[in-house]
Amino acid sequence: MSRLSSISGPRDLDALDIGELRELAEEIRGFLIENVSKTGGHLGPNLGVVELTIALHRVFDSPDDPVIFDTGHQSYVHKLLTGRQDFSGLRTREGLAGYPQRAESVHDVVESSHASSSLSWADGVSRALTRTGRADRHVVAVVGDGALTGGMTWEALNNISDDNDRNLVIIVNDNGRSYAPTIGGMARYLNRMRTGEAYRNLYESTGTLFARLGPAARAVYRGVRGGTHGFLSRFANNAALYSNLDIKYLGPVDGHDLEAMIETLALAKSYGAPVIVHAITEKGRGYAPAREDEADQFHAVGKIDPLTGETIGGSTSTAWSDVFAQTLVEIGEEREDVIAMTAAMLRPTGLLPFAQRFPDRVYDVGIAEQHAVASAAGMAFGGIHPVVAIYATFMNRAFDQVMMDVGLHRAGVTFVLDRAGVTGPDGPSHHGIWDLAMLQLVPHIRIAAPRDATRLDEALREAVAVDDAPTVIRFPKGAVGEELPALERLHDGTDVLWRSDSEDVLLVGIGPMAHLAVDVAGRLRDQGIGATVVDPRWAVPVSPSIVALAARHRLVITIEDGIRVGGVGTRVRQVLREAGVDTAVDELGLPDEFIAHASREQILEDAGLTAAKIAQDVVAQVLGTRIPVARPAKDDGSWLMSDISPDTAPPRGLERGD
Repeated sequence: MSRLSSISGPRDLDALDIGELRELAEEIRGFLIENVSKTGGHLGPNLGVVELTIALHRVFDSPDDPVIFDTGHQSYVHKLLTGRQDFSGLRTREGLAGYPQRAESVHDVVESSHASSSLSWADGVSRALTRTGRADRHVVAVVGDGALTGGMTWEALNNISDDNDRNLVIIVNDNGRSYAPTIGGMARYLNRMRTGEAYRNLYESTGTLFARLGPAARAVYRGVRGGTHGFLSRFANNAALYSNLDIKYLGPVDGHDLEAMIETLALAKSYGAPVIVHAITEKGRGYAPAREDEADQFHAVGKIDPLTGETIGGSTSTAWSDVFAQTLVEIGEEREDVIAMTAAMLRPTGLLPFAQRFPDRVYDVGIAEQHAVASAAGMAFGGIHPVVAIYATFMNRAFDQVMMDVGLHRAGVTFVLDRAGVTGPDGPSHHGIWDLAMLQLVPHIRIAAPRDATRLDEALREAVAVDDAPTVIRFPKGAVGEELPALERLHDGTDVLWRSDSEDVLLVGIGPMAHLAVDVAGRLRDQGIGATVVDPRWAVPVSPSIVALAARHRLVITIEDGIRVGGVGTRVRQVLREAGVDTAVDELGLPDEFIAHASREQILEDAGLTAAKIAQDVVAQVLGTRIPVARPAKDDGSWLMSDISPDTAPPRGLERGD
């Protein structure tokens, strides 16, 4: 029987001695490599926290002592130690989530996986426990050093130090990286600590040092008050970092030395006040392909060969971010005033080629989206045109800055939102489904959603030419679809993609959903219903041509891969009413729900965003009757006219027949 299979909960660790715990750590690493290589997921971060997580659960008593991860992609080992060892369906529907999830276990507290929020959560939970008579319980936050680049962590630390009479332990998992190497002044400080002679001496002598930590040494630690630190802190020359915050500090400690981690966490637990434990770890620990990956040390992988780390069955298609990367470099060659900014996502957002070509024109601010946006407003005031590349879900964090710093000041800033729409296996906190509804609230903003590579190139060039308002370019995760040329480009830039002789239904496809709209139009044609399909290219503001076309059709259908509440469809409806156009509008999009992890295709099908379902609903509306979903007349999901009531009067342009 393996060590891991004998662990059904954290308290099973109590029966293992230090040697057996080390064996468990090695078995967990093998398990992660074997299983995550089959499904894909966050491999590197979890290989780096094996001993740290074992020590955490050995010392603290989850769930009575709540454990909060920042971010949750480093929680795989936590899942294994809390009874969740079936990784066969990791990040797929009905399988384990890639992040903590309350529905899975009482040991999971925080599901959101936007970085830098854990200390605020921990502050709130610890205050609540203290106020409700449960002050003997501990709250543990595991925060990566990358999250320390986010201002929210420092807001939390400032307030945590305001009340020292509670049991709160902050574990800083310091591996020198967030997604990629951590940047900024804090990163440089921590790096000097990791590479300095004092820490190297401590690292090499960890075993001897902790063997000497008897009761007297622990008493010294317990007696520490205020901004004074224990001898380990002084030995590591780290007093300057946290002394003014009035938070006790332990470390740095080797995060892969189980005995050292257990001893240090036990000391932290005994304090009765907020404590920071600084653990030095290696991302990708124990797996050579990850350690040799200079880009991100296998931060997140698809299916790979566990022996070599080589990708299995990877797509050879061009990614949206690759198209953006190429166009931005070309624009950079033409315009010296264009610079690029990102928030710890240089490679994933496609900015690396620009950084390689123009190294002095790229600013990575760390996990600090609010700062990035406000700084971009200042750059625009100074005569620069910033292109800020951020995942769509992380744009939520900087809405106030987009509104008040960029929008209010009519700053010429271009936001490029990768992973817009449904992202799939990463789950609710990573879907980029709120940007269309959220950002269109900003006065004068212009939002483009390209349907293919050519339109992305066009939109980005048009966006950086705007210097009196914010512009947004959004595109989904993954590969770019086939080119979808227009039949005609109207005077305001709207592309007509399909036109029938009769004008029954106007289909407005936003971004890649234009492909879906064309598919729907073909199905409607087979039923004798005429359709016009347009891609506005710039979804916000609503084009005048959309209004004119809507007035000539019996029904308008908008299709977007954002939430339909307050989305582009809602705006189209409002604009039509303001113009006195009373054509019925159906806004198709995603529900205003937090959507669980599943494949993109499964999620879109659940939302009714398939050609067959949309065409069926349109036929039912146009003909004034509802066709049962379960009665497709053909394998491809289309319907014969014989399925439609003969008593229904045909709409204009529709003839009865097969």
